[in-house]
Amino acid sequence: MTVRFAAGTAGAAGLAALLIAGPTAPAQAVTYGTPTIALSASYLSGAVGATGDPVVNVTVGQSGADASALTVSASASSKASVAGTGDVTVTGAGAVRQLAVTARGRGYTNLTVKVAGLGGKSATKTLYYAASAAVQNPADARWFTGSADASAAVDVGGGYAVVADDESNVLRLYDRSRSGAPVKTWDFSSQLGVSKEVDIEGATRVGNTIYWTGSLGNNKDGEYKAPRNTVFTTTVSGSGSGTQLAYGRSYKKLRDDLIAWDQAGGNKYGFAAGTAAGEAPKQIDGFNVEGLEFAPGSTTTAYLGFRAPLAPAVPGGKALLVPVTNFDQVLASGAEAVFGAGVELDLGGLAVRDIRKNAAGQYLILAGSWAADDNSDPYALYQWDGVAGHAPVKRADLPTTDPGGWEAIVEVPDLTAAGARVQLVTDSGSADLYGDGTEAKDLTHPEWKKARAAWFTLNP
Repeated sequence: MTVRFAAGTAGAAGLAALLIAGPTAPAQAVTYGTPTIALSASYLSGAVGATGDPVVNVTVGQSGADASALTVSASASSKASVAGTGDVTVTGAGAVRQLAVTARGRGYTNLTVKVAGLGGKSATKTLYYAASAAVQNPADARWFTGSADASAAVDVGGGYAVVADDESNVLRLYDRSRSGAPVKTWDFSSQLGVSKEVDIEGATRVGNTIYWTGSLGNNKDGEYKAPRNTVFTTTVSGSGSGTQLAYGRSYKKLRDDLIAWDQAGGNKYGFAAGTAAGEAPKQIDGFNVEGLEFAPGSTTTAYLGFRAPLAPAVPGGKALLVPVTNFDQVLASGAEAVFGAGVELDLGGLAVRDIRKNAAGQYLILAGSWAADDNSDPYALYQWDGVAGHAPVKRADLPTTDPGGWEAIVEVPDLTAAGARVQLVTDSGSADLYGDGTEAKDLTHPEWKKARAAWFTLNP
């Protein structure tokens, strides 16, 4: 039978194309390479019952395949009672996925993270996971990782804060609303001319200048270490995640000035005895500075808040502030410090662990024990107006914390507002976070070191 097509019809065109092109060539098989997998961190820490624990980014790929066609999963390869296969969630698509772990129990476990590629090929990585115990009000808690020994914090706007620790000279920028690693870090050891820790314990901000102070005391073995006799400044530019810090100036004789001032006043506070060789700083008659804030309406006079001494060196068991009346010039030009009369505050037998004020001149004092091992001792927040002779008023009792002790006030809210909330940070360096007897400061991996930040509502 003969098939005829009218000129110009689609059938004629198709037949012509077929005659010209010839038969279709068979498709060639695609060769897939071995998948690749990389973790943004090999070590991850979480907490039982936590909100917003850190996540790990999982970057995958495979030659010859679209990354969105790859499957990422994780399974428990050791202690499922800490976190099992069903406790791992992977979200996202494409080359980068986010892996989150919900802690089931305290301890350590290894998780095998697998990328299943095309062509039956796969690759794995091990994620080393550690979970700390549940804490009170976990929805109000965040965990700042990378260091466990948080000791001072300064708000820099946009929901971010710079946090110091007393085991290194590294300053870390954290998102206050999230758990996880610092956004940026700065270490000014070389500018300070020190190779050991300054033992940063207090900080405050005036304009674009942050003032930082070391503890000024001996180390825990009663030995004088010169870097601890350091106060210094940093200059802030930008805010939020864009914050930058630049080194300013330092002064390294404030401890000496304090001792000389106290001796001239008849050794009222026992500074010379508290700093003598062999004297530990964290004892009732020791010498240890932990708070720094400017006096009301002043950018020149700053209060040094003492963790020790307390009674009997301070009459009536009161906490001690010492005003440095030319603190700005001490840092700006190296002027010898000049002091005002000591300010003695009734904090219920507790000492100053931090002091901070807001723009309205409202002060909060974080009060805690002078003792070195004080996890079982009480903590409280007191409101004060900054005026010597005026009594502070308790605004909140704080829970005894494990892990760590309350150490820093990030910023002071409007203390007249109903439901005012304040964020505090712990020093968790001596805490056994994961139940194996290892102090957090001695953990091998920085990602497992962490300090707890928590929000508290103040009593009316």
